[in-house]
Amino acid sequence: MHKDTPQPEATPLPAANLLGSETSPYLLQHAANPVHWRPWSAAALAEARALNRPILLSVGYAACHWCHVMAHESFEDEATAALMNAEFVNIKVDREERPDIDAIYMHALGLLGEQGGWPLTMFLTPDARPFWGGTYFPPEPRWGRPSFRQVLAAIARAWAEERAKVEQNAAALTTALRELGRSRPAPGAVIGPTHQDAARSTLLLNLDAAEGGLKGAPKFPQSPLFRFLWNEWRRTGDRATREAVALTLRKICQGGIYDHVGGGFARYSTDAVWLVPHFEKMLYDNAQILELLALVAAEEPRAALWRARAEETVAWLAREMVADPAPDGSAGFASTLDADSEGEEGKFYVWTEAEAEAALADAGLERSEIATILAAYDIRPGGNWEGRSIPNRSAAAGEDDPATAALLARGRAALFAHRSRRVPPGRDDKVLADWNGLMIAALSKAAALFRRPDWLALARRAFRFVSMHMDAGETPRGGRRLIHSWRRGVRGPAGMLADHASMARAAIALASATGEAAYLDHARAWIAACEALFADSDGAFFATAADATDVLLRAKDAQDNATPSGNGLLTEACALMWHATGEARFRHLAEGILAAYAGGASRAPWTYASLLVSADVLDRGASVVVTGQGEAAEALIEAANSSGEIGVVVQRAGGLPASHPGAAVTAGPGAAAHLCARGVCGLPVATPEALRAALAAAVGPR
Repeated sequence: MHKDTPQPEATPLPAANLLGSETSPYLLQHAANPVHWRPWSAAALAEARALNRPILLSVGYAACHWCHVMAHESFEDEATAALMNAEFVNIKVDREERPDIDAIYMHALGLLGEQGGWPLTMFLTPDARPFWGGTYFPPEPRWGRPSFRQVLAAIARAWAEERAKVEQNAAALTTALRELGRSRPAPGAVIGPTHQDAARSTLLLNLDAAEGGLKGAPKFPQSPLFRFLWNEWRRTGDRATREAVALTLRKICQGGIYDHVGGGFARYSTDAVWLVPHFEKMLYDNAQILELLALVAAEEPRAALWRARAEETVAWLAREMVADPAPDGSAGFASTLDADSEGEEGKFYVWTEAEAEAALADAGLERSEIATILAAYDIRPGGNWEGRSIPNRSAAAGEDDPATAALLARGRAALFAHRSRRVPPGRDDKVLADWNGLMIAALSKAAALFRRPDWLALARRAFRFVSMHMDAGETPRGGRRLIHSWRRGVRGPAGMLADHASMARAAIALASATGEAAYLDHARAWIAACEALFADSDGAFFATAADATDVLLRAKDAQDNATPSGNGLLTEACALMWHATGEARFRHLAEGILAAYAGGASRAPWTYASLLVSADVLDRGASVVVTGQGEAAEALIEAANSSGEIGVVVQRAGGLPASHPGAAVTAGPGAAAHLCARGVCGLPVATPEALRAALAAAVGPR
């Protein structure tokens, strides 16, 4: 909390679990625990100060397997709950609902030398400063870790008997956290080719040449890193980067991390060969992989595989991840599907050979056909994981011939029909603005490249939902503010930097895909809100707004994790708006962020992948202005949108701002496209082939 923020007087809270009135599915999962949980709130923080008790902060999310395990082992245990209730003020946080709080205390855990993860278990002073923590703790001493009850007793004893040491720890961690939040500009420097070259070289050395991804296990998709590497191929023509992205994408698409029966990608693989997933499915992973599939499909020979996985994933999205529609018919996307069903991780997704064989036989398949399908998906006697089989195509040598592909499609349909009768995993149906922005942008790109107008309609519907139902009004200094989450008619906390930046980027993607300039007005309003609410004097932007009163400190995020950083998303949005409008203020905003993090990027450039891509978008990006109507104009728009370049904005002539270099372009006798880059528009071209050649010459490798 900011020190100058007036603190509310403490109102005694009931000695009870207070999560029952929350809307977060994760918090509701814990509403029946005997622990006296409080949601993160001013009242809970005031209670800790009034009682002078340490806070036990537990952070997780609804799809988290180990969160469920710790809940069953510890939070449902009466003796453990009694100890927690006697010694601590216990606060539960859904990391998806409050990523700002999660980020602060996850950074604190890292400063303690511990590996991060969920559940996050942190101990805080009554004024919310962290002093010790960990992740999952077992109910009994195990794996060299103390039991959770031992931890609770030790922390309670330290608070009672060694307060000075606790305060020393808290002060040191808080000081270090404040240092982490500061950008370190390198005088006169801006993130650019030197950083991009260094990051590419380092990443290529750390890639798994056989299995793709980074070396070792577990394996995460690391979408921001591979999007950066794809952009490096486009920037430099270095074929090693293209091959690294294609290998990784193929391994992910064929491995067990992909749900071959129902579509969609799991969060990560626990092994080094992409076979055994941690079975939860996250909206943000599927959004970023979908965008990568579209980018690579623009020029990669395995287009049939990329198309198949894109189509199956969007089918899963439309079937299982559309949240409850609003009365106006708009609907956003839900955030996650659980790893567990019936209390068992992965139970919904795995098969015994006998079960799969029976499902295929019931669908009328012949014995030889069944054998082919089972072998193709590695469903075998004894299984490939804990006695069961995770379907995968890892052994597939290449593309299937048409007859085999048709047979496998029949097999998948039969397995899907049988699986649909199982108890499904739980769904967290809250709508998050930032994750929806990632998916809207991905759908917009994929719809253009794979020629799927129905995908574009899905993106439009979600965009309409966020822009209308998650709008929080105009800020005092201009721009439109968003809320971060929405669930079943209940609006969640205030939007953060990533919400506004991600939705601005999504608006620009929709403007390119549809040719409708009105989407750019939304992008302009959300970027203005970023300036009003999140800007710092050094050019970078805070993750939380200036009027946030319930956080220990206002941190900044510029290094990517599983999703792009807020500063990275905003820089890309500003760079694209510079090309779309020619307005210098967007370029200045992007350059300010790139300068603010030039020092950090010099030390560890690969951790700033989205900023590295944004710097290149600012430098090599372009606007394609299309004149005319009808099929010829639509073909030019399609060619521009399917270029495989991240930094190309597509617009229609007429109504462009005066600052745009193509503002004076007028329609001729037929359809034409003008390529505008570096403040200058080229001569019109009339065919998709000529436009692709012009793009390759203007923004291709140098």
